[in-house]
Amino acid sequence: MGKQTDGPVLILGGRSEIGLEIARRLAPGRVVILAARRAEALTEEAEQVRVAGATAVHTVEFDADDTAAHAPLLDKIAAEHGGIATAVLAFGVLGDQARAEQDPAHAVAVVHTDYVAQVSVLTTLANLLRAQGSGQIVVFGSIAGVRVRRANYVYGSAKAGLDGFASGLGDALYGTGVQLLLARPGFVIGRMTTGMDPAPMPSTPGQVADAVVRALGKGATRVAIPGRLAIVFFVIKLVPQAIWRRMPR
Repeated sequence: MGKQTDGPVLILGGRSEIGLEIARRLAPGRVVILAARRAEALTEEAEQVRVAGATAVHTVEFDADDTAAHAPLLDKIAAEHGGIATAVLAFGVLGDQARAEQDPAHAVAVVHTDYVAQVSVLTTLANLLRAQGSGQIVVFGSIAGVRVRRANYVYGSAKAGLDGFASGLGDALYGTGVQLLLARPGFVIGRMTTGMDPAPMPSTPGQVADAVVRALGKGATRVAIPGRLAIVFFVIKLVPQAIWRRMPR
C-alpha cells in the first residue's frame, strides 16, 4: 500500500539526527527538502544529503509550533516540487519533566510541539497525499507513549496522544494509496538523550533509520525499533500500577 521509491522526500525537522539518517538512505536519485528553523544554516546537513546521492537538496524555513503556517507551507512545497512522495515528521522536544511539573507554560509547550503541532502537520499532509492518491508519511511514537510513566509523564502523554491519533489516521488512510508508518523506537542514543543513562535495548539514529526505510519498503504501518520491543510493549501494559508508578524511566 502506498509504496513509492522516487519523488520528493520532505524531512520536517531538518536537523534531526534520525531525520537526516533517513534522508541519506532515501536520497539516491531523489529531490530532498530539509525543513527547519534557521533554514539558511542547514548547509552541513544539506551537503550530507547531497553526498548521499540526492539529485537536489532544498532548505525551507519551518517552525513546527506555528501551526497556522503549516498548510500554506506544505501546499507551497507540493506545488513547487510536483507533490510530496515521502514526508518524515522528525521534529519534537523532550522537555524538562521537573520544570514541567511546576511550570504549566513549559508543560503546554512540550505538548504543543510533540502533539498539537504533529496533529496539524499530519492532517495537512494526509489531505495533500490523499488528493495525490499516493505517498508515504512517517511519524514517530515512542515507548514512552505506550504506557506513560511517572518519570516523564508530560512527554509520554504527548507521545501517547500522538500514537492514538496516528493509529486512527492510518486507518482512515487505508485504501487511499497513502501509507502512514508509525515508528515506535525505544531509547535512542543521540543529542536529545545526551547525559541520560541508556535504557535497555537502545538504538542509534542510524539503526532507527534502517528500520524505518525497511518498513517503508514493505508497505508496513507499524514498526517497533528494535523489533523485540514489540514484546516489551505488550508486557508493560500488564504491570500492576503500584509497581509501574515506581519505574525510574
